[in-house]
Amino acid sequence: MFQEAGISSTLLYRALGVRDYQGVCTVSVEGVLTLHLRRDSARDRCSACQSANVIRHGAVERTVRTLPVGGNPVDLCLPVPRLACRDCGLVRQTAIRFAIPFLRFTHALVRYALDLLGHMTIMAVAVHLNVGWYSVKELFKRRLQARFGRPKLKRLERIAIDEISIEHGHRYLTVVLDLDTGAVVFIGRGKGANALDPFWKCLEAAHAKIQAVATDMSPAYIFAVRENLPKAIYVFDHFHVVKLFNQRLSDFRRELQREAEGPLGKKLLKGTRWLILKNPENLDESKGERARLKEDQRINHSLATA
Repeated sequence: MFQEAGISSTLLYRALGVRDYQGVCTVSVEGVLTLHLRRDSARDRCSACQSANVIRHGAVERTVRTLPVGGNPVDLCLPVPRLACRDCGLVRQTAIRFAIPFLRFTHALVRYALDLLGHMTIMAVAVHLNVGWYSVKELFKRRLQARFGRPKLKRLERIAIDEISIEHGHRYLTVVLDLDTGAVVFIGRGKGANALDPFWKCLEAAHAKIQAVATDMSPAYIFAVRENLPKAIYVFDHFHVVKLFNQRLSDFRRELQREAEGPLGKKLLKGTRWLILKNPENLDESKGERARLKEDQRINHSLATA
């Protein structure tokens, strides 16, 4: 369907955020509404120095996606002039103020998509806007980078350092976490002490006063923290402490088991269950039950103490 009609510049600006362009006609194909626009040459400006002393050298047609209307996707088809500036001498395409460079989305559509991501999944937003899932994901990544790409480290006091594996364990990232807010303040490539070198430089530049650091028992992390934060309280991760304790206890039990399974141990273990159930006055001295019970208590005492 082709429809030739003038579109108000005020309507384009108020509804879609379009500037410096005028509507020419609308085309509807397979449920997609395309608005064809033209640009007034009087509004041409150099994208480098913003000078109006420019000459057109042709134009390139570009299509960008904007806000949907009535549930139907809307595209803007517009010419992008190539301008030669007499003042700075550069030849560049004019800037489109209402669209994102290198992306086929307008600023209005990006704001709408990011608002929806607060209530919907990436796939649901992509289906609603009739765009690709990867495109919506890239918009979300740009927002995260803008908001959290440069965290403020000046008020950082308590941090945790650990590594995570990505891509099925073939690559590692070192993550630094703010224990007070739960925010990730740094991500380094690798899992060694070298991965934290950029973080120490940023921390020094921010004049942060770190009070405590929590890590696992990796020698690389221990050395790095002691070298760069000698006055901070060092705390080992509770999980790794319990893990090492359980491992040591299991090793100790295996040692006792091997000792008990020796030539004298089998004889010692046999019948000790009934000796424990007997009253002390009922132990038979002629069979050596009291001595056997004492030996059994000696072996199990160390295990109970551990």
